[in-house]
Amino acid sequence: MVEIKTRGEIDAIAAAGQVVADILTAARSTAAPGVTLAELDAAAREILTKAGATSPFFNYHPRFAPIPYPAVICTSVNDAALHGIPGDYRLRPGDLLSVDAGATLDGWVGDAAISFSVGTAHDGDAELIATTEAALAAGIAAAQPGGRLGDISAAIGKIGKAGGYGISTDLGGHGVGRTMHEDPHIPNRGKAGRGLRLVPGLVIAIEPWFIGGGSDDIYLDEDGWTIRTGDGSRAAHVEHTIAITDDGPVILTTRG
Repeated sequence: MVEIKTRGEIDAIAAAGQVVADILTAARSTAAPGVTLAELDAAAREILTKAGATSPFFNYHPRFAPIPYPAVICTSVNDAALHGIPGDYRLRPGDLLSVDAGATLDGWVGDAAISFSVGTAHDGDAELIATTEAALAAGIAAAQPGGRLGDISAAIGKIGKAGGYGISTDLGGHGVGRTMHEDPHIPNRGKAGRGLRLVPGLVIAIEPWFIGGGSDDIYLDEDGWTIRTGDGSRAAHVEHTIAITDDGPVILTTRG
């Protein structure tokens, strides 16, 4: 069921979103050759603790997963597109790193993600990241009151297709509120003018992720969580939680 949020509830989600923004800023500044993914997770835990927040990722256990998620952020490197588990892997020059973070504060959730290169970008990575970021901006711009959910999907898919990238619709954007994943689901490809009517008070996470090699195929790693590209190419993933208002979309996961 799709829930419409009040102004006060949107403000509460935005407060959680500020914590998420701090986590992602810290991840970008901390990530460097030789730094382990576990160290990025530790930095995120410190920020959550100082803010009096918790992670909606930690101990999250959907039906497909063999174990509850063991960390507070997702760290996906190179051909890992989503849900990479932070561990003892040490970052290397040229790695493409995607960091997905969430925060629960006073019962409300914010969710966002960034992708960036560690040091000098590997061939093609800068374009892949820039295109994914452009798709996020286009998806947010399409989230206008009175529009349709398909407008967002179409805007994202158009940019990904023009770039020649693979687009899986298995996982995409979603509603956000008291839990990390609420209705509706927002695929990263679709037709404008179709789907749920966008109304003020709807809070959603828009999250394009593209596969560099052009194939849509993905597979689940043996760890039961990490989603990898089927062709072994690199992937980029970006996300913001937004609220639809009478005046248009408002980003809730960026520092105001």
